[in-house]
Amino acid sequence: MMYRSLTHDEQLATLRTSLAAQQAIRRAADTELAAATDALRTAQSALTTATTANTQAQAQLTAARAALSTAQRTLRTVSHRKPRNAAALTRARNAVTTATQTVATRNSEAAKGVAALTTAHAAVTAATSRTSQASTAVTDGTAGLNRAENAITALPSAATLAAQAAAISRDVVTQIRAGFAITDTTQVYGVTVNKTIAFAFQHMIDDAKADGVQMSGGGFRTTQRQAELRTINGCPDVWTAPPSSCRVPTAIPGRSLHEIGLAVDISSGGKTITKKTPAYTWLTRHAKQYGFVNLPAEAWHWSITGN
Repeated sequence: MMYRSLTHDEQLATLRTSLAAQQAIRRAADTELAAATDALRTAQSALTTATTANTQAQAQLTAARAALSTAQRTLRTVSHRKPRNAAALTRARNAVTTATQTVATRNSEAAKGVAALTTAHAAVTAATSRTSQASTAVTDGTAGLNRAENAITALPSAATLAAQAAAISRDVVTQIRAGFAITDTTQVYGVTVNKTIAFAFQHMIDDAKADGVQMSGGGFRTTQRQAELRTINGCPDVWTAPPSSCRVPTAIPGRSLHEIGLAVDISSGGKTITKKTPAYTWLTRHAKQYGFVNLPAEAWHWSITGN
């Protein structure tokens, strides 16, 4: 039998864990998209500033070059005048020197402006790429979130899953009963059970013990032993009387799941459990997770079908 395979609560818990993970992914994607969008706005603002500064620097460089050209023409004119005017010549030369220095300064500023503009363009490109990736992550996160939510919505009800589990259990009983042999059983902490439920039964005993509840029991018994119990339990007829006619309800030989190792009469502390014992309380809360169902008339009887 599959351990916890058809338990609604287990599946729901798993799906909710998945949903929480998808929600975290979506939140992270939203945060990254917001940060990327802010970075893009900042980069675009910086690009605008750099573009304006570069335009101004280029205009100033053009003006400085024009001023230098004018100063150079003036110097040539003054140099050719007769008689020479020393003061005018000095002023013209100084003007050329100043204009040359201004052009050099403007050239440097223009170069810095171009570099800043290049950097700003690169920043906008990077921020645009980051925003695109973040937007894709949000889209993917939304899709994942929707899938998780849809999976929870589509999860069959506990009743539906219980019906599926019951159907599987009935099929198992039918298949096992036809070809059952003693070699199909095994021991789990001293309890003989069918190998098909050994894994689940062991986990149930272990988990109960971890919760402070000690359990053991009686599992497989032969058809002969079943007949003996019918006699001991006062059934009017060993082979035909209904279980309810016995002092202690006991299945007709050949029909008991004990005879194929698929039922266990649970005991705790060396005594058969009742509805007042902690073991019964634990089982009513958890046994379904391991594929075990109680026969209402017998607090101690737990099997894969409840019979």
